Amino acid sequence: MSDVSEGARSTTGSARPEHGQGGVYAVPGKEYVRDTRYIDTRVTADGRDGFPVEPGRYRLIAARACPWANRAVIVRRLLGLEDVISLGLAGPTHDSRSWTFDLDPGGRDPVLGFERLREAYFRRDPNYSRGITVPALVDATTGAVVTNDFAQITVDLSTQWREYHRAGAPDLLPAEHGDEIAEITRYVFTEVNNGVYRCGFAGSQSAYDEAYQRLWSALDWLEDRLRDRRYLVGDSITEADVRLFTTLVRFDAVYHGHFKCNRHKLTEMPALWAYARDLFQTPGFGDTVDFEQIKQHYYIVHSDINPTGIVPAGPDLSGWTTPHGRESLGGSPFGNGTPPGPVRQGERVDPAHTPLP
Repeated sequence: MSDVSEGARSTTGSARPEHGQGGVYAVPGKEYVRDTRYIDTRVTADGRDGFPVEPGRYRLIAARACPWANRAVIVRRLLGLEDVISLGLAGPTHDSRSWTFDLDPGGRDPVLGFERLREAYFRRDPNYSRGITVPALVDATTGAVVTNDFAQITVDLSTQWREYHRAGAPDLLPAEHGDEIAEITRYVFTEVNNGVYRCGFAGSQSAYDEAYQRLWSALDWLEDRLRDRRYLVGDSITEADVRLFTTLVRFDAVYHGHFKCNRHKLTEMPALWAYARDLFQTPGFGDTVDFEQIKQHYYIVHSDINPTGIVPAGPDLSGWTTPHGRESLGGSPFGNGTPPGPVRQGERVDPAHTPLP
């Protein structure tokens, strides 16, 4: 396990018997405790776990709704791995059994042929009884899940697949900043990425109050840190920025109201709002974000928190494309590299679901 890995799995990215559409996410009287069980097999250059890096062999199954899956989609695009790792997208909602491929013709993933992601998990283990989560890296030759360890997946895309990175791909894990990236990502995961869930799924007032204070203490720290630096670590984007971005981009749309993280909106925090816009407008970030699917997932699937299932019409998304002014802080998103090219046909976000042109 890499030091950059959080070593935990997302409940929002999972479907399991006790957690799903119509299920229970907030346990009365309890604080939210993250499920830490996952399949930690790795795809590596040396094939140490029996799964060597091999172009065309693996399929990344993600969902645009899920922040943990969104990370993998961003990193795959930034590194230019579209031609070597295919992408399958589940729909924004799921029931207690599994994520489904209802966005695809006939409701089946066109490569794997599955209607539900759980079929890939059962190919790996017919008795599999844990969370059916995204992202999942699937061996397309067998249809079986290799790993759903979301934190390690993105680290391995950067380190194990280097031979297949595009020319000009950014180094998201530069060795000279390794310790600082590890420290920042651990803090961001514990206090922010997971912090919003600790608020939203709190089962008691005291659990919520503690989670709320921890979250806002961390967001205040990040606001201060980003006042005079363009990126979290160094002068270009790193894994740390990817991990923070996927929470920030969902903050006003779902976490502020749905998860009761409502001291301020992101738009009311000048440094964080400008930082988030800077990343959103950077190729590889905002062009992977589908706000409509994000809202549908949280407001429909978490039926114990939002029993009516009503999906809010707002917020207004036009601010995401306004000037951010972060260029004055120096740095460059891709360092000495270059931005990724246009989004591939078939992987583009519905134009009605994003403010990007």
